[in-house]
Amino acid sequence: MEKERKVSWKRALTVFRVMFKVGFFTWGGGWAIIAQLQKEFIEKRNWMSQEDLVDIISVGRSMPGIMIMNVSVLFGYQIGGIPGVICSVLGIASPSILVLILVTGCYTQLKDNIYVAKALVGVRAAVIPIIGGAALKMRKTAWVDKIGYLITAAAFLLCLLTPLHNIFIVLAGVAAGLILKGGKRNGIS
Repeated sequence: MEKERKVSWKRALTVFRVMFKVGFFTWGGGWAIIAQLQKEFIEKRNWMSQEDLVDIISVGRSMPGIMIMNVSVLFGYQIGGIPGVICSVLGIASPSILVLILVTGCYTQLKDNIYVAKALVGVRAAVIPIIGGAALKMRKTAWVDKIGYLITAAAFLLCLLTPLHNIFIVLAGVAAGLILKGGKRNGIS
């Protein structure tokens, strides 16, 4: 039991270190961070599968609150139990808190700086391909058949063309998956 606890805390401290790095060097919000989680914990360490990450993101995104914090809690638990949760959340949140403390101290000098405004345009533009790359890597687990493509297309159209809140679109996806995949499993369709 003591050995398991040490291993768990050792892994959790690795989670903290990596999440701190990811939180500090990944700009663009939760979706840009997902790409880094894929690299660090799936490709590099093989601590979870792509399917696990997609499931965690799906649940974390559909819950109230800040997506990346929700994902961090679920992710940390999957990787290292309660110690993993603590280290994952502290690791991902600490860089933002430190940077915000620094920026708050000199906000009046930064808010009207033309160079800061221009740099942020570049950051926002560079984040789009990072988010797209993460989405493309997840497609294999989300689009396992034609039903996945159909649900994705319908959800995309609902996002673009209606004022529906994201939670209703996610719930519609859940219902569509249950109806369409449930019918095939039971031999109805």
